[in-house]
Amino acid sequence: MEIYFVDSFTTEPFKGNPAAVCMTSNALSPSTMQDMATEIGFSETAFLCQIDENTFGIRFFSPKTEIPICGHATLAAANVLFETSAMETIVFKTQQQIHLMVARCERKIKMKFPLSTLESFSVPMEMLHALGILEFLESNFNAEYRIIVIEIPSVSGLQKLSPDYQKLLSSYNDINGVVVTAASTTDEYDFQYRYFWPWSGSNEDSVTGGVQTFLTKYWSNKLNKKTLHCYQASQRGGSMTTELTNHAVYIYGNAVITLKGNWLI
Repeated sequence: MEIYFVDSFTTEPFKGNPAAVCMTSNALSPSTMQDMATEIGFSETAFLCQIDENTFGIRFFSPKTEIPICGHATLAAANVLFETSAMETIVFKTQQQIHLMVARCERKIKMKFPLSTLESFSVPMEMLHALGILEFLESNFNAEYRIIVIEIPSVSGLQKLSPDYQKLLSSYNDINGVVVTAASTTDEYDFQYRYFWPWSGSNEDSVTGGVQTFLTKYWSNKLNKKTLHCYQASQRGGSMTTELTNHAVYIYGNAVITLKGNWLI
């Protein structure tokens, strides 16, 4: 089985968010895929199985569990296919039968993701204390992917967050993660964010594309913009451009293949 390591949402190796992409010729059991993702240890491993000429089934696994949708691993998978074939467009079908449309777009890769919604949410004080948040402006919840979103007043406060992950885990149950976000103060970006997800993956994800299914619309409404530039202020860091339409979010990004090999199973 061919396997690739890809750094997503970056043009430089060892930046952005690393994902593994496994090219399977036969369906693997969920337990095998989970074992492989745990062995690799990246925030996500994508497993591809070709359905027809440019359509692939795709499944995403963190080291802990299967993930319904993932932006950076989709970008990684698309980059591998574009680098190793003449395809110009790809359709990925997720386990939940979501169709992710991907295309080459000048020097970037363009991904079409479905929109999802946010609802008002009262964030527990225990969670705020665990995150190190002293003041926040708004809190919401995405029920589809079970992610809490907290907006805080400043990017400097976002960058200084140093959560107590044990306290964070015990502050709330039955969620996948927490996005903390703030409006940018520079012309380069419209907003910044960080994603903490010890419930279902690692403590902090490096660059997260899947949250743009709701985060893009959130900031689009606040800033009155349809096209947004954002930065994920993790240790590795990464950036992307998103575009809001009536029925979808388009995510534009780059990726770099850093390793190609064979998995012997």
